[in-house]
This record gives sequence, C-alpha cells and structure tokens, in this order.
Amino acid sequence: MNKLKILNDPIYGFITIPNSLIFDLIQHRYFQRLRRITQMGMSYLVYPGAHHTRFHHAIGCVHLMQQAVNVLRFKGVTIGQKEEEGLYIAILLHDIGHGPFSHAMEHSIVNNLSHEEISLFFMERLNEEFNGSLTLAIQIFKGEYPRKFMCQLISGQLDMDRADYLKRDSFYTGVAEGNINSERLITMLNVVDDELVVEEKGIYSVEKFIIARRLMYWQVYLHKTSLVAEQLLIRVLKRAKELHESGNKLQASNALLYFLENKIEIENFTNKTLETFSRLDDFDIISAMKQWQYHSDFVLSNLCEMIINRNLLKIKLKNKKVKESSLKKHIDVFKKKHSISEDEAKYFVFHGYISNQAYKLNTKGINVLHKSGKTEDIVKASDQLNLKALAKPVTKYFLCYPKAKL
Repeated sequence: MNKLKILNDPIYGFITIPNSLIFDLIQHRYFQRLRRITQMGMSYLVYPGAHHTRFHHAIGCVHLMQQAVNVLRFKGVTIGQKEEEGLYIAILLHDIGHGPFSHAMEHSIVNNLSHEEISLFFMERLNEEFNGSLTLAIQIFKGEYPRKFMCQLISGQLDMDRADYLKRDSFYTGVAEGNINSERLITMLNVVDDELVVEEKGIYSVEKFIIARRLMYWQVYLHKTSLVAEQLLIRVLKRAKELHESGNKLQASNALLYFLENKIEIENFTNKTLETFSRLDDFDIISAMKQWQYHSDFVLSNLCEMIINRNLLKIKLKNKKVKESSLKKHIDVFKKKHSISEDEAKYFVFHGYISNQAYKLNTKGINVLHKSGKTEDIVKASDQLNLKALAKPVTKYFLCYPKAKL
C-alpha cells in the first residue's frame, strides 16, 4: 500500500524516503509522537524560532545517511542492502526514546534512565512488531556490529546525528555560527581499516565543524536562560511527584500520572511502561503546568507560573564554584520572605555546573586520511592551534535565585 514518499525539508530541500519499511516505521505512532517532542527543549524561550521537533531531526538524519552510503559506495566501500537498511533504521530511531522537552524527564520522573536506553526499548518492541527486520539496526545502534565505521556513522564524533542537529538548530535559532557544511563533510568521508576517516582536503570543514559545535553549546544549548528554564522544568516534575506521593493528588493526563505515581527504573521498565511513555509528550507537560500554576502548593504553582509566563529565576554564571555561604544567604532571604521551609526554598535557590568539550581526544576521534595513506587525529593533522584547546573540557558554575519581585 505504501508508496515511496518525498518530503520537503527547509534545510535540504526534497528528502526521499528510501523504502517501504522506513515509510512504515515513520508512520508508526511511536515515531509520529516525535512531532510533539521539541528538539531543543526550552530554548524557544530564548530563540523564538526554535520550535522544530525530534521528527524533523530524525528525517534529516536519514537524508544525510543516504548521502553517506552513496559517497562511501562510490569510493569502493562495500555496503550490503541489509546493512544499508540497518543504517537507515538505526539513525531514524536513534532519538525515539526522548521524553517531553527532550532531556528534562531523564532528571526528574524516571530514575537513572537515559533516552538511549528508552530508544533501545522502543526498537526492540518494534522489532517484534516488524518480524525481526530491525535486528541488524539494533546491533549497529548498540555499537556491536563488527563493521566499526557503521557504528561510527550512528554514534561518533562526526556522526549523522551531529551533522544534522548543528545545521538544523543553527537554522531554526538563527545563530549563524553553528551553520556547518554537512554535505561537504559527508563528501569527504572514507573508510580505512574499517574506521571512518575524513580525506585531507576536508580538514577545514572538520575544523569548522568542531568550532561550530563549541559555539553552539555556549551560545545556544548551554545558554543561561535555556539552562534555568530546563532546571525549573525538572523541579516542576520533581515537586509534582513529591506531592503526588504524599497523597496530594494532581490533575494531569493519564500518561503523566502514571510516571508521577510509579518509581520508574530500568529494572521495572515493562511493556506497559513503554506503552504509557509512548503517549507522553510536550503537550502533557504544558497542559499540566497550565493547571498547576493555580495549585495551592506554593512551590508547584510558582514554578509553573515562571515557565508559562517566562518569568524565570535570575542566573549567574561563574568560573569558580559557588560558595555555600552565598547559596545559604539567598535561601534564608527567600525562606523568611514567604514563610516556607528550607526544603521548599531550595526549589528556587540552587547551584550546579555545566561543562562543554567540543572534541574528545582518543575517544572515537575524527581521523584525517592524508594523500600518503597515513591517518592521524584531526588535532595533530590540523594547523589550527586552538583545536587542542577545544579538546579540553571547560566547566562553568551557576547560581539560580529569585528576582527581587518574587
């Protein structure tokens, strides 16, 4: 019944869906849910255009993977039809386990459970439904497939995931510094000793890619306003769970209530949990917060109102750790002002840190292939002196506390 479809993408133009199995997976309700999961979490509070979804991103990744397969085959790399399909499925579904607003749920209402682990649960469930046709894709996704370069195309420092999200997020935020030339990077790819490499003439494109990644992290992904908004969302969900567990029943969708009522960990992530998770998206959270902003609980109502009306906490970024005395001073002031407990005040006054490492040395690195046939890490191959500096993690510390008017 399914025909090969063409989608119109604002980044790449027309994207062709390669076969009917990929079409069926895209049509599946598990995947269609990604239309309701924001790619960049709360970043739209800073960059109003950043409303694109995980659905956009996953389709874009499949397009880039098609280009990568064509380029590598042209250069004499053997990729079988089943392997090709496995690559498309793995990259299509690599983000299917993301919860509402992408990362907030991982730190609040599910315990020590990453979106990658939930993606794997979804893929295994779909594999049952599609009679084992995802087995090879799951192997590649888990990094267990013997042909290493295929695993690197899914998850590496120059994978199709990064190649799409940098370009796409740059486009939708309007932050030009992140705009990389994905097509040129892919054209320069090759395989040596089963490892993915970039040909020497693509060295400047790789340098731009690494620098763009650093700039996007500081300017967009770790922007202090996005950071404080996500921290507030995490605390909204934690407070809701706390209230619910203490017998203060909240109004919310059935899917969200399930996660508020149950302690969800990897050990008890059943098929029922997966099914419920598949019905949970950004709209459940927004709808709940719109109701909860009028709740009698001081903490929950104020946290929700802050996000809904973008009346966020003040945030300060520092190069040194926040002093406990500074934190305590803000807690004491807020506690006294509103006659609340210290535990409640800590929802509004907190500290933490963020870290950015644009490139990781010796960890599935980006290797450059010289004309002589020799390969070496981009940091050694490049004459761009600051690439070495970009391989060092940079940590910044933040302190969040209420504005005077709250």
